[in-house]
Amino acid sequence: MLVEAEIWTIARNDQGNAVLVRPLGSDTAVPIFIGQLEAQSILIGMGNVPMPRPLTHDLFLNLFKKLKAEVDRIEITSLKEGTFFSRIIINYAGGKHVIDARPSDSLGIATRCKCPIFIDETIVDEAGIMLSTITEKKLPSREEVLESELQLLQKELEKAVEMENYEEAARLRDLIKRLEEGFNKEK
Repeated sequence: MLVEAEIWTIARNDQGNAVLVRPLGSDTAVPIFIGQLEAQSILIGMGNVPMPRPLTHDLFLNLFKKLKAEVDRIEITSLKEGTFFSRIIINYAGGKHVIDARPSDSLGIATRCKCPIFIDETIVDEAGIMLSTITEKKLPSREEVLESELQLLQKELEKAVEMENYEEAARLRDLIKRLEEGFNKEK
């Protein structure tokens, strides 16, 4: 059975980035490990950071809008052999349509269109961890995660300049600026 959920936070550890999805009102969250770029995209969506050009998730939402389709909800539906599966449910042409997607992409879209997020209770039972065990380890706040992402992007920018890859350096500089502006608006 699916239950409504939310993105509780995004954390980074030695294993990588994890988005923690928590059923509403629950003291349990499900860590879903995702890549750095996916984590950045979700953070950009959560922070409503304006981008000069559409990112992939923005592109999909623009496409849906042009087709007069709307995202109804996203569902994290199963966990098989350590891999999470999700789907995006859209309303289009008078009916509901299901699109298979990675959870990171589904969550990136959900942060932008503010649609409901659902997760299957069996996933929570199988992979959920108690929030009390997480908070005992001093899980970083969203602001700390964003600050950490900014530091990583700054290092990537320095490396791009050192390698004389000025196009990439300009892209990273602009992304850092937008993230900082969005971060400062939240404060």
